[in-house]
Amino acid sequence: MNKPVSVTSLESSDRLGSHAPDIDALLGRISEGASDRERERVLPFAEIDLIRKARLGALRLPLEVGGAGLSIRALFEIVIRLGEADANVAHILRNHFSVVERLVRRPKDEQHRQWQKAVADGAIIGLAATELDTPKVGNVTPNTTLTADGDDYLLNGTKYYSTGTLYSDYVLVRTADTTATNAAALIPVTREGIELIDDWDGLGQRLTATGTTHFRNVRVKRQEVVFDAPDTGYGIPYSNTFAQLFLTAINAGIARAVLRDATALVRTRKRTFYYAPSEVPSDDPLLQQTVGQIASGAFAAETVVLAAAEALDAATDAFDADDANAVDAAHKAALLSAKAKIVADEFAIRSGSLLFDVGGASATKKATNFDRHWRNARTLASHNPNTFKTRSIGQYEISGTPLPAKGFF
Repeated sequence: MNKPVSVTSLESSDRLGSHAPDIDALLGRISEGASDRERERVLPFAEIDLIRKARLGALRLPLEVGGAGLSIRALFEIVIRLGEADANVAHILRNHFSVVERLVRRPKDEQHRQWQKAVADGAIIGLAATELDTPKVGNVTPNTTLTADGDDYLLNGTKYYSTGTLYSDYVLVRTADTTATNAAALIPVTREGIELIDDWDGLGQRLTATGTTHFRNVRVKRQEVVFDAPDTGYGIPYSNTFAQLFLTAINAGIARAVLRDATALVRTRKRTFYYAPSEVPSDDPLLQQTVGQIASGAFAAETVVLAAAEALDAATDAFDADDANAVDAAHKAALLSAKAKIVADEFAIRSGSLLFDVGGASATKKATNFDRHWRNARTLASHNPNTFKTRSIGQYEISGTPLPAKGFF
């Protein structure tokens, strides 16, 4: 049986608990070859297996069930570092941690406890929520259906943006029954009738398998279905804030990766510009200034993400304690997460561009693959457009209008 993970600090692997995964070593192995994998389109199955064996996906589970008992803030410190090591791998895990947060961390019945044990043993969970049909604005009822079949259900439908599911052991499927009541079905990806297709062709995050999933008469046990309710899963107000902030944390990690590559590039650079103010690139005040801008942006991005994560911790604690002010705390967390996105996205995208000011034209060669930082940050930022965020933030600041409790918030 696996021993519980006991992570007490994330600054260094020496300060992790005696049974904890060696975070530094794990991230180091994931970082190795990350650029080559993305350039050559080598899917990171091996890296996800490392994560599975280290049971990194159990970081938010309580100690007594084999998890690490981490706070959201402590988890997001690791997510940022994972985004720095490999933004694709970090993104693959986004849906896993979101499902754990919604349904697995605090089990409500025996089925939930089985899911919790699977995660504690290393299982990874994917997601199939989004459809490419064009619904009416505000309509969140999926076209993917649950039809009663004896004591169980048959699941039918097609999803897109199924990020991480290709690498996962389970998938959470957003669906609705014949009364149009929304629900989530959590089932093994190996169940008959499930087809996973890696057809994501975006300019960035190329290895996340954010593609199509078909469900054709997939048998779903009744206990594997969780219907939305005000106190359960997707029915909880601002239940999507965690997932939104997770994306922002990856962009903060990308900003750190840009800083890492920029400093290494200046230190090792031999040639310089014709009109450079210094013969030695590392002594060039203009290059120093550019690296300083990148470093400041990385610091700002990480800082705002962790501040929002602390607010999310407070909201989660309030819901766990059935606090009457829990929804207000959740709104504050959503507001800070929205603000954090505006800041972190801008710095990550800008830093990805500034990297070429450090390296010049040679930095654009395919061999360097430096363009992946800008491409990945731009792709992540596009998941929930900043225009929606800034408009809602402005509405709140001007007139006190609450942010939407669903969707991008």
